[in-house]
Amino acid sequence: MNIYDVSKAAGVSIATVSRVINGNSNVSEKTKQKVLTVIDEYGYTPNAFARGLGLNTMQTIGIMCPDSSDPYLADAIYYLERELRQNDYDSILCCTGYQLATKEKYLKLLLSKRVDAVILIGSSFIEPNDKNNKYIYDASKESPVILINGSLEGANIYSTVCDDYQAVYDSVTSLIQSGRKQIMYLFHSLSYSGIRKLEGYKAAILKGGMNLDETYIKQCFGTIHEAKNYLIKLNQDGLNFDAVVTSDDSLAVSALKYAKACSLSVPDDLSIIGYNNSIMAQCCEPELTSVDNKVETACINAVTTLMRVFSGNNVPAKTMFSADIVKRGTTRF
Repeated sequence: MNIYDVSKAAGVSIATVSRVINGNSNVSEKTKQKVLTVIDEYGYTPNAFARGLGLNTMQTIGIMCPDSSDPYLADAIYYLERELRQNDYDSILCCTGYQLATKEKYLKLLLSKRVDAVILIGSSFIEPNDKNNKYIYDASKESPVILINGSLEGANIYSTVCDDYQAVYDSVTSLIQSGRKQIMYLFHSLSYSGIRKLEGYKAAILKGGMNLDETYIKQCFGTIHEAKNYLIKLNQDGLNFDAVVTSDDSLAVSALKYAKACSLSVPDDLSIIGYNNSIMAQCCEPELTSVDNKVETACINAVTTLMRVFSGNNVPAKTMFSADIVKRGTTRF
């Protein structure tokens, strides 16, 4: 049985049934009892759509992420759903991949479900060509859009970001001060966050009085083992480096495996700094020094911002917070 069946059996409108479900006082006692009798008789359980008809809200938030197997994104999903539950909101999760057409498709799907807002996790949702961000601008005309780890200016769009630039700048500066001379930067993508990290690396190298050699900036794709083999090949081709700063912890684990394969001592011969401070940083030996970009803090702030938007309060369009370097066994500073 659905809300339409209850409406027909009770001889009232769908909206009236929804008002009864939601405890709306604008229903006579006689009508209320009639509807409740039908609900009890047929064992009807109202869904989010039925509740939304009476409250003008689905109490549901759409969440999009490109890849739920990614440790950072998986953590973000967990924290977001936890915070939303505590605020009496359900969630619908869509894992979109990285293709623009698929991201557009899933955003339209969530909006068709009449979600109250959409949260986009990860800077890959922000396209380098702003024309391709139209799908986000269009969505914000229908409901609030919250970006985590990405920034986009527009009405009804709210961004929560870590200062990735400063985090990588501080990491590289610490390595330089500890005596490292040939520092490689290894990264996956040039998303919004990726660009900020790369800029932080370049600025720290120049500020530290070193030459900015592009041969030490490497974009790397593939698995942990493929990245390890890539580093081995770079070494065999004559590229020497005594430190590696990475855009995420998986690449840092690759660097650690490279060191073992080449019989390098960590951190004496090679220092390594990861990013995200994920569980991976503690699942290797030695444990990884890693940048904690505060995923839990970001998610709490995102949901708090959203609740304030729903309440009609003024909130900042962008919130930025600083990261911490969690020092473990792959550095000596």
